[in-house]
Amino acid sequence: MRCPKCGSRDDKVIDSRQSRDGSSIRRRRQCLKCKYRYTTYEEVERSDVRVIKTNRTHEPFDRRKLAASIAKAFEKRSTSLLTLEDIVDDIVHELETSGREVPSSLIGARVLEKLRAIDEVAYLRYASVYQRFQDVDQFVDAIHTLGRRIKPNALQRELFPPEATKENANIARRSREGAMKNHGRV
Repeated sequence: MRCPKCGSRDDKVIDSRQSRDGSSIRRRRQCLKCKYRYTTYEEVERSDVRVIKTNRTHEPFDRRKLAASIAKAFEKRSTSLLTLEDIVDDIVHELETSGREVPSSLIGARVLEKLRAIDEVAYLRYASVYQRFQDVDQFVDAIHTLGRRIKPNALQRELFPPEATKENANIARRSREGAMKNHGRV
């Protein structure tokens, strides 16, 4: 690393810490020649994701465009900016791990999936643009679809969680097999 003051390549790291979001490492350095202290950031270099539009054209993925569309759906809703950033981070991470070229329909589907779980009004706003609602009937259909969905109560635990039922079934099977082997023995 070159010193920004004298240009020397000799330095030492005084302090290293993870950034708040955990995506980069902040390092305090000191030049061994002129004793000047400076900060550097180290982060993973991400591959360029390209979006395949519905008209078959390609364009570079733009995180700001995704964030703006989600923010528009949450406009005048009581949702924190941290929640919005978490949604964007999750979607971007999924896209980066899915490949270099991603269809725009996949991005829209991921956004709708996240919004449906967090805020139904934001979901409807985004869906109306993404799915190009033409009339009120399409809104009504989307609202009825949301109404039929079972809404879990955040304060109430699920009676039979999917993972636990499989695990409990295996435990019960093993205990029955053990009881059959040891039948009549003490």
